[in-house]
Amino acid sequence: MLLSKSLRKQLEESASAYQAALRDAPHVHQYLQGRGITGETALSYRLGYVAQALPGDGDYVGRLAIPYITADGSVVDVRYRALSDSGPKYLSRPGAPTRLFSVKSLLRASETIYITEGEIDALTLNQIGLPAVGVPGANGFQQHWSLLFGDFDSVKVICDGDSAGRDFGKRLAQEIEGSTIIHLPDGMDVNEIYASEGEEAVRQAVTA
Repeated sequence: MLLSKSLRKQLEESASAYQAALRDAPHVHQYLQGRGITGETALSYRLGYVAQALPGDGDYVGRLAIPYITADGSVVDVRYRALSDSGPKYLSRPGAPTRLFSVKSLLRASETIYITEGEIDALTLNQIGLPAVGVPGANGFQQHWSLLFGDFDSVKVICDGDSAGRDFGKRLAQEIEGSTIIHLPDGMDVNEIYASEGEEAVRQAVTA
């Protein structure tokens, strides 16, 4: 979906403002550190924090801002993640189309590409050197995205250890011919394994 010039400008301004606000939010740094996300990764993905909302963003105050960035560096969307268990985990902009997260990983990968359910899991795999893209939600995969994976020797779909993750695996097995479906242990996702058990445990979990 093409974005108007004004909307691109608005999204860039939002990403820049919230990225700047993250520098003065020690509790958010602590949250990211607790999940094993380094400062370098946060900077690379332009993660931000909504301390004071820009016009129209009042619902996102207190949330982590996760920009969707194209291969050329343009911001085409921003999603907002809760830092606690209260309220919806993720909020999207009203009317925003569903997009694939971390598309630059498609260019960085050579033979193998990983697909995760969610942005945090995708950036976690990228942080440890495993090129990954993220689908925003178990039901978020768009059929035409399957064309993006045709040139890879190996497409590994990493499924969270719950019923939604199992459904995610079934859906992508149908959409991407020859993909390998990897189910994580019950109740776990990539980032939870990384934060609790470390990089080697993640590598073992996503190897098939």
